[in-house]
Amino acid sequence: MTDPRYTPLALSLPATVPFVGPETQERLRGAPFVARLGANESVFGPSPHAIQAMRAAAGEIWMYGDPENHDLRRTLAHHHGVGVENIVVGEGIDGLLGYLVRLLIGPGDAVVTSDGAYPTFNYHVAGFWGALHKVPYRNDHEDPAALFAKAAEVGAKLVYLANPDNPMGSWHSGADIMAAMEALPAGCLLVLDEAYVECAPEGTAALVAADDPRIIRMRTFSKVYGMAGARVGYAIAAPGLILAFNKVRNHFGMNRAAQAGALAAQRDADWLAQIQAQITEARERIGQIARDNGLEPLPSATNFVAIDCGRDGEFAKAVLDALVAQGIFVRMPFAAPQNRCIRVSCGTASDLQAFAAALPKALAGAASILA
Repeated sequence: MTDPRYTPLALSLPATVPFVGPETQERLRGAPFVARLGANESVFGPSPHAIQAMRAAAGEIWMYGDPENHDLRRTLAHHHGVGVENIVVGEGIDGLLGYLVRLLIGPGDAVVTSDGAYPTFNYHVAGFWGALHKVPYRNDHEDPAALFAKAAEVGAKLVYLANPDNPMGSWHSGADIMAAMEALPAGCLLVLDEAYVECAPEGTAALVAADDPRIIRMRTFSKVYGMAGARVGYAIAAPGLILAFNKVRNHFGMNRAAQAGALAAQRDADWLAQIQAQITEARERIGQIARDNGLEPLPSATNFVAIDCGRDGEFAKAVLDALVAQGIFVRMPFAAPQNRCIRVSCGTASDLQAFAAALPKALAGAASILA
């Protein structure tokens, strides 16, 4: 009996995923979390119309979903004032990033991102043997000028920029992103991840023409729309790039019920506004909890708040571990100096009450351990 004949690339990669899920942690703990505040999901849930649409679609789940995502693409195109040919739908932004990297990156191709930015993008680049180049954050913000300068230096084919940013919650105005794009080198595609843009102040979205070949913008139903488990994302780009996705995407990858739910969610503007208000309220509450404990919350344009724990990454990790031990699921940035923070997702009043009760004990425990 012999092992499968893996490719050299597969043999070179660790068998890991970018994130340890809360379910895995609950199994290790032997108990469920009291408050799930680490994955930037929307605990406020999806639109009731989306839930109703998904329930109705359950009776038709014996059918594959529409491989062209026609109705959803048409609705999204109308919402953004672009053509249907400018929209591709996929299994969340994560799935679309995987397809995009597969289309453009081969062994040794240069890709640029920020050190500590979204690790799933890096995971896909490694999966196609791309050469990843990183630049540091600047004042807890991704640095477009540094990213584009590095892209020119290494001849990058892709440069990744999240606006607003995960894990720090910081943001740039769309006008600043567009101005910085003047330095984007020819032949380099900007991957602008706007997963959190519905949480952000007016003017954060980059108003770039959909046919601009320099950029692809990523959006999701996983955050404000409350459908993380449905895995629905989409991208806006020039028609040629959108058409190229058909070469590599899983044409039956979109769940039929998820398609129906996303379509209903997109049409429910009142629910979106209600959730945006709840996110704003929860961010303010998280900030107050941090200040009540002598910590500094960072300004956020997302559905989470990064909290500066006032010391280094070792101390922040001890605080995180102490919170997890009390049943409060949170995460933290991976790279210094951002890893001085913990990251707390917006939650319900009871979630945040549990966090408020656990944080003083976690800080005291971390301080005693590292005294």
